[in-house]
Amino acid sequence: MSVSAHWPLLDMLSANDRHELLAHARRRRFARNEVIFHEGDPGNALHLVGKGHIAIRVHTPLGDIATVRIVGPGEFFGELAIVAPAPRNATAVALDATETLVLDNRQFDALRAEHPQIDRLLIEALASEVRRLASQLVDAMYVPVDKRVWRRIIELTATFGSDDKPADTIPLTQDVVAQLSGCTRPSANRVLRGGEEHGVIRVGRGRIDVVHHDAISRLAR
Repeated sequence: MSVSAHWPLLDMLSANDRHELLAHARRRRFARNEVIFHEGDPGNALHLVGKGHIAIRVHTPLGDIATVRIVGPGEFFGELAIVAPAPRNATAVALDATETLVLDNRQFDALRAEHPQIDRLLIEALASEVRRLASQLVDAMYVPVDKRVWRRIIELTATFGSDDKPADTIPLTQDVVAQLSGCTRPSANRVLRGGEEHGVIRVGRGRIDVVHHDAISRLAR
């Protein structure tokens, strides 16, 4: 790729298996706001994110569109397509200039036959997603709204930050933060305005500036 990227998911593979896997992947580039795939499209490929950020969006039972996840460099999405090809259950949209490495299910099946160790990658990808969803479910059922919002803010500073430094700016609207937190916009707005009043964050047009990371960590506990 034109950018250096490290995917922790691949660390479990031997150097040879990792090289073989990446050698078979296709590089894709997407412009800001470009749709990578639509909900209902055939699901047949796993994406490894090398650059940029992707919003994963779904249609709700009420007919709205909600963002349920933001994926950044070093992460992946579309792993279910490798296990059981089926229509996509969400839409993926590039939030900025994005590059991914794409591995379709036929390539993956061929690699699994030659390199059995690659099955470990598949298991870890699924386990990682189960852990993430389980954590979100516990949050939604038992964690107060204000703590959920601050926890999502912490996650987003990591997603938009670098390996060793969380981001000071989250380029997302309050609507998206509310969707990621599983609450209404007025509820998220109340929490964020409270944080702004206490000098923890600044809310701007389509962005949230983090002033005190440590204070947010305390609010999220």
